[in-house]
Amino acid sequence: MKIKFGSVEEKIITRKEFSLLKAKNILEKETISVLGYGVQGPGQALNLRDNGFKVIVGQRKNSLSWNKALQDGWIEEINLFSLEEASKKGTILMYLLSDAGQISFWPILKKYINKGKSLYFSHGFGLTFKDKTKIYPPKDIDIFLVAPKGSGTSLRRLFKKGRGINSSYAIYQDYSGKSLDKALSIGIGIGSGYLFETNFEKEVYSDLVGERGSLMGAIQGIFSAQYQVLRENGHSPSESFNETVEELTQSLMPLISENGMDYMYENCSTTAQRGALDWWKKFRDATLPIFKQLYHEVVSGNEANRIIEENSVTNYRSKLKKELISIQKSELWKVGKTIRSLRPEENN
Repeated sequence: MKIKFGSVEEKIITRKEFSLLKAKNILEKETISVLGYGVQGPGQALNLRDNGFKVIVGQRKNSLSWNKALQDGWIEEINLFSLEEASKKGTILMYLLSDAGQISFWPILKKYINKGKSLYFSHGFGLTFKDKTKIYPPKDIDIFLVAPKGSGTSLRRLFKKGRGINSSYAIYQDYSGKSLDKALSIGIGIGSGYLFETNFEKEVYSDLVGERGSLMGAIQGIFSAQYQVLRENGHSPSESFNETVEELTQSLMPLISENGMDYMYENCSTTAQRGALDWWKKFRDATLPIFKQLYHEVVSGNEANRIIEENSVTNYRSKLKKELISIQKSELWKVGKTIRSLRPEENN
């Protein structure tokens, strides 16, 4: 269906017009090979399996992710194989390794991409920045993506509750003339709430900006700054954390999710309403130059260069662990761990 957002018309696909039964019929002769069992792999693979699609998993043997796949019920040499064997067996290859992993495995994967196969992504990085990743697919295959707007963990959790995360979809190469049907079928199969159209470039640009911006980077920065100011002015750790994080995540975000920002304002005190309405534009004006700089760095390819360089070093995982531990051990998030343990529902 087409929906108007003001003057902009968008193409939206819902489960009502593209049913799960239709998706299964379209892919009934396909073997979906999920390559990678890290962030997106588990959620997408398990949801497809539970929805009745023919799915196999490819992962490096004896890795942590291989052992996780075994724990999730995948059986070695039945529906769990090495990356090479799964690449050979699959007709739709879901390339869900990390961006760095995709770069390193590509010289091997391309040997298994025969004419008529399909190559699937959940991120536009590899092909948008192909001059940097060196991922150059052949011309005689279908290439498309479905990108859930959330983590693989959330995708799985919501699926088990009968809900779903919205996803974007895009067609990069339509050799068979059936790429759109395949993309939408997998989108419905993994449990998307609805699907909206994009392209590979727009997907990766918006994704990189969002991750570094309001979804992860900016929100951590704002949390850290507000907590620091409150603590420096004599507020207790508990008071500072509750006013910075807990009230937002446990009380206000659900209201925004239900009916929008104005609804959240309506359900707060008049004092909170007035203050929020008076101050929000100051924060917009302060951060707008940063977001413009961020978007430029993404589109120019500078951010891609940095990501590839950083993520490709051999000790990346150990460096990452140190960075995450430093956040975990900061007073802000040590207080958060204690406060989460005091939530009534987590004590029952």
